[in-house]
Amino acid sequence: MASSSTQVFAKALKLSALLVVSVAVICSIIGYLVVGVDGLWTALIGSAIALVFTSLTVLSVLFGARLPLGGFYGLVLGGWLLKIVLFALLMAALQRMDFIHGPTLFFAIVLSVLGSLSIDSWVVLRSRIPTIDSRD
Repeated sequence: MASSSTQVFAKALKLSALLVVSVAVICSIIGYLVVGVDGLWTALIGSAIALVFTSLTVLSVLFGARLPLGGFYGLVLGGWLLKIVLFALLMAALQRMDFIHGPTLFFAIVLSVLGSLSIDSWVVLRSRIPTIDSRD
């Protein structure tokens, strides 16, 4: 049986994925109507980027919870730094591509990330995770 914290993180990951898929569909339609096929592809790319990076956050906390406190902080901070570097490199690479429509990419990423942060906060606030382990 999964621990309650594992269930919370699984729920957050699942709801965030559903949100990002919804944002991908809506932004793809709007992007297609505004700039054509380039807008559609840009929205899908932006949503995929948001899904990967928000999933990495949840997964780093989930795996870090199995480590001692120092390991937890190291994994979460290391994951955060890795995401910053990867995001900067990815944005630099996408900036050179002719088919990328900047506003569509921006809105797809921002809506997905803000929505995922809201979902993560909501799921954690509504969870009933014990703060004291009875095994100690």
